[in-house]
Amino acid sequence: MTSNDLARSSNPKTSAGPAGHGLSSAMALLLALACGLSVANIYFAQPLLDAMAQDLGIAPAAIGMVVTFTQIGYAFGLILIVPLGDLWDRRRLIAGQIALSATGLVIVGTASHAAVLLAGLTLVGVLAVVVQILVAFAATLATPDGRGRAIGTVTSGVVGGILLARFASGALADIGGWRTVYLVSAGLMLAMAVLLLRVLPRGPYAAMAGSSYLSLLRSTAALFVEEPILRERALFAFLIFADLNVFWTSIVLPLSAPPFVLSHTTIGLLGVAGFAGALGARNAGRLADLGWAQRTTGLSLMLMLAAWGAIACLHVSLWFVVAGVIMLDLGLQAVHVTSQSLIVAARPDAASRLVGGYMVFYSIGSAAGGIAATLVYAMMGWSGVCMLGSGISAAALLVWVINASRMQEAAGCALTPSPPR
Repeated sequence: MTSNDLARSSNPKTSAGPAGHGLSSAMALLLALACGLSVANIYFAQPLLDAMAQDLGIAPAAIGMVVTFTQIGYAFGLILIVPLGDLWDRRRLIAGQIALSATGLVIVGTASHAAVLLAGLTLVGVLAVVVQILVAFAATLATPDGRGRAIGTVTSGVVGGILLARFASGALADIGGWRTVYLVSAGLMLAMAVLLLRVLPRGPYAAMAGSSYLSLLRSTAALFVEEPILRERALFAFLIFADLNVFWTSIVLPLSAPPFVLSHTTIGLLGVAGFAGALGARNAGRLADLGWAQRTTGLSLMLMLAAWGAIACLHVSLWFVVAGVIMLDLGLQAVHVTSQSLIVAARPDAASRLVGGYMVFYSIGSAAGGIAATLVYAMMGWSGVCMLGSGISAAALLVWVINASRMQEAAGCALTPSPPR
């Protein structure tokens, strides 16, 4: 028995929540597809910013607000909407959010003014958090020994959606303009809402059904006090996503400058290496089910630290960077899936609130990493960015070492017989 298993078995809350009856492979893949379509809506705009600016007369310096408003909406959705999965019927909540997303996409696709565009994208961002409700739904439907695998499968759909969004939006825009991207997505989302409403099983009884919305939000905040594993994994989320965004925010700067002078399309191809993250997500879920969550976390954080050694060799060969991207994304997705598996296992009855609270730190970490990367690059160049990234990875690994040591001590105390009286 691992120290992680011991911690779970000694926590009475672990078995207090509703246990799932199993999640079929077909249903898991459907939820993964729904996640991919939903998360893609956040990333469609990135290759379309120039076309949007020209069409709506937005200044080039201000068009970046499109991405900002979408992310702000997503952050608010994590706090205000995701916890509703523990209050309302998740099946109807998921179908309703996806249907409303179609409305937001139509607003974006038919916008004739910048203010309407920003309002539509903010709505799209708020509703895209259905991804987190889908993850929580999959976790509660799955059996306890298959929960990690279910979360890994659904999360792999998120990875695929992020990677394919930029390619799909560029291809559709070339065919029918940037508005076509959002109108096609609206049709797909509406069809998905109808399908999910018809085929999704009724999930476990909502843990806080009958409670007030204010009580729900208060209980979400209280979980950070009550559940040490949530605090621990939220810190990991902050660090690993800050680490990832240090790379992706800054890599375009050296690659678009001499001696490389690569196009944005070529630079974007680095994202294809991120498909390794989908593989990492599925396998990490299986390892978590086998009780290897803590070991998986430690090895994955070591991999992320080693990735910066390869990334630092940018001026030696771009293949080092490709290898570094694979290592970084593989490690991150493994930690991410493992974290979600552990926090849901701690309190299955509070799955939506736990996942929503955890993902808030993902959002904060992503923003902090992006801001820090641009500042450091301006002052110290690519070597400074690599030192920043490796420093964040080292900090995350140190947190893991400290937590693992505490768990071993706790396990040792639990296994030591009490002295005779």
